[in-house]
Amino acid sequence: MPFIVELIISLLIVIGGLFLLVGSFGMLKLRDLLPRLHAPTKASTVGVGGVLIASMLYFWVERGHFTIHELLITLFIFLTAPITANLIAKAYMLLNVDPHSDLPPSKQNEGWATFDPVGPEGYDPSEEYQEKEN
Repeated sequence: MPFIVELIISLLIVIGGLFLLVGSFGMLKLRDLLPRLHAPTKASTVGVGGVLIASMLYFWVERGHFTIHELLITLFIFLTAPITANLIAKAYMLLNVDPHSDLPPSKQNEGWATFDPVGPEGYDPSEEYQEKEN
């Protein structure tokens, strides 16, 4: 294997490992849920992507054929991590945020999408928050 390819693979593994380390450190040190979501979805996604791309490059150079497994795993992680973080953040907001006092005005007629009434009966999630306070 040529030296330049070994160097590129090594750099991808080291950079991926550093991003994974930063993501793990963020999970340990950050106290609240929303900042904790930032660490694994951003840093760890790039870290795992770097390691998987290094693996793909290694087997392409070593065996002479391109494997698509690592690429599919990388794409799956890049697609699912932000969506999962968004759903967890919305669930957190519905449980812990009062839309009348904790959020700025939306400057539109509709309001904030997470807190808009749902369903034909006009269910308003903010009513549950007000009931918890009483």
